[in-house]
Amino acid sequence: MDRSDAAAPLVLLGVDTGGTYTDAVVLDEARAGDGPAALIGKAKHLTTRDDLARGIGGAIDAAMAAARVHAEQIALVSLSTTLATNALVEGNGGRVGLVMIGFDPADAARAGLAEALGQDPQILISGGHGPMGDEQAPPDLAALEAWLPAAEAEGEAEGYAVCGYFAVRDPAHEIAARDLIRAKTGRPVTCSHELSARIGGPKRGLTALLNARLIGMIDRLIGSGERILAERGIEAPLMVVRGDGALVSADFARVRPIETILSGPAASIVGAAWLTGLEDAVVSDIGGTTTDIAILTGGRPRLDPQGARVGGWRTTVEAVGMTTHGLGGDSEVHLNPVGLETRILLGPRRMVPVALLAAEHPALVHETLDTQLATELNTDLDGRFLVPQSLPRPAGLAAHESQILDALAVGPRPAGAVLRTRLLRTALRKLVARGLVMVSGLTPSDAAHVLGIHAAWDRAAAEKVARLFARQRGNDGKRVAEDTQALCRRIIYALTRRSAEVVLDAAFAEDGFEQAEPSRSFLAQSALDRHAGLVRPSLTLGAPLVGLGASAPAYYPAVAEMVGGEDAVPEHADVANAIGAVVGQVRIARSATISCPAEGRFRLHLPDGAEDFTNLETARGRAEAALEAAARMAAAEAGAGAVHVTLEADVSEATIEGKTMVIEAIVTATATGRPRLAEPEDEPSLPSGFAGL
Repeated sequence: MDRSDAAAPLVLLGVDTGGTYTDAVVLDEARAGDGPAALIGKAKHLTTRDDLARGIGGAIDAAMAAARVHAEQIALVSLSTTLATNALVEGNGGRVGLVMIGFDPADAARAGLAEALGQDPQILISGGHGPMGDEQAPPDLAALEAWLPAAEAEGEAEGYAVCGYFAVRDPAHEIAARDLIRAKTGRPVTCSHELSARIGGPKRGLTALLNARLIGMIDRLIGSGERILAERGIEAPLMVVRGDGALVSADFARVRPIETILSGPAASIVGAAWLTGLEDAVVSDIGGTTTDIAILTGGRPRLDPQGARVGGWRTTVEAVGMTTHGLGGDSEVHLNPVGLETRILLGPRRMVPVALLAAEHPALVHETLDTQLATELNTDLDGRFLVPQSLPRPAGLAAHESQILDALAVGPRPAGAVLRTRLLRTALRKLVARGLVMVSGLTPSDAAHVLGIHAAWDRAAAEKVARLFARQRGNDGKRVAEDTQALCRRIIYALTRRSAEVVLDAAFAEDGFEQAEPSRSFLAQSALDRHAGLVRPSLTLGAPLVGLGASAPAYYPAVAEMVGGEDAVPEHADVANAIGAVVGQVRIARSATISCPAEGRFRLHLPDGAEDFTNLETARGRAEAALEAAARMAAAEAGAGAVHVTLEADVSEATIEGKTMVIEAIVTATATGRPRLAEPEDEPSLPSGFAGL
């Protein structure tokens, strides 16, 4: 079938790979501006973590069949994913080495950098630049070269991150370290200046570290997508959603995977705007692992001016202003360990629902649960299973870690059959953190199966694991619940109540409330409890609440009622992420800083060095010309077709002894455009001096 065949309209294929499900949608390209009417096919398939290609392929095949389209009709494929976000929330990711140039140990511990690094290798070497771009000391590359063999010997690293002191003023030291590491190890290296033009070395170092940690995961995801498309004869360009909702090419995302954090949530808010037509709303997307909340203002998602925060880390990545909570349908159900009150707590760890594991391994799950139910002596491992993830086994594993993986070589096992010592439990935590093993246990998804809210998996297994959990003893010595129905109602209420709280916290934050978790205040809790005495506190959400996700229609009407808001769960809420993945635009911004080292002297800081000018207007003109060219080229590399560029300058001034003086100016060029649907045209070359922009 030829693309020009008028009887075969071009279509757009959007795919979202989440922690539990992979979704796919097909949109009629000619009607993409008409909203939901353009949706001609959709499908869901379980995400297959051991081989992402199977889940992606299953969702694509089903969506194309539903839409009755052929491979030749697909003009664009776009992918959004929560995998990077989930990895950071759950503390997973590849092992990396960190190189800090010109920093002292105290600097290297700021911004959460030490916590994020964990046990991975790090070296601090001399070097770095000053705030005006002047070299403070030459980089000690000899020390770096001597360190690399030891870093490699500690265990196989997936990559390295490099951060230099004031590298945004002059990245020469980062580039030198990068080139040395690549030459000696052959591994990918992330430099902090490649990801952000902001000052604040520790935060840039953190962002580079997380980027390096995600490269292997995102590369595997994109590779799976490319393989699936090739097998089906789909020759359309492949795009990936960034955290700000914009689209970039697959090759662009491979080297900058940190920009895909909040990719899935960003796609969801773009999809929410497209599905509802609302200009202003609170958008809450509940998935298997996280609940992601963002604010829609004037029909556009609000960006976080401080950089994306996810998994407890504040990065320099420009992304949708979103709060991410470890709360989802697959959150771990556990008991509050403090006090006599037996409270149900959820998350933040994601678990494989027992109902899902039983659907894939029925004999193992049912035989184990039946045996555990037949005895009156409960252990804390009852109802729990260990599920291996089919990833390459890294070098340098401890003996107990290898022992667990050996035990799981045949597939999932009951946790109690493997974790026979405290040391093995400690080893399991490390394997889970590295994404090599997942734990299966009771989740809200299981409770929903017991109550008949969901029916996709094995309800009988869900009932058995709920029965095991219900007969646990709380700190007061009493059973957690009298029966499984009562327990599961409590779990679903806990999910609904906590969802209401995080929605309120996001709304309070948008209104400028600075205190942590205002939803936990006495008055807010009284309002959620519907206290009805002499005082009757109440809450009213001032914008519609758009619930997204497969389970949103089941939970979010009750959440909206709790917070006094309008329920705006749209049709197709279950595939909003996949829709948002394919209706967005390419958006690339490039910035440069003009500093003022002395009166009448303006220094433009460029990746290949600094240039001095005698007046701000000339420096700004030079910056605008270079940045526009760089943004256009980057947008073309990111997959844009026709590109529109806007320019802006943020000039900081101060009045000293009655005279206004320029302190600093930041010039930004932003290139936007819809993705190319055909083969890319010849791309422009970048002017000299701007290769790193």
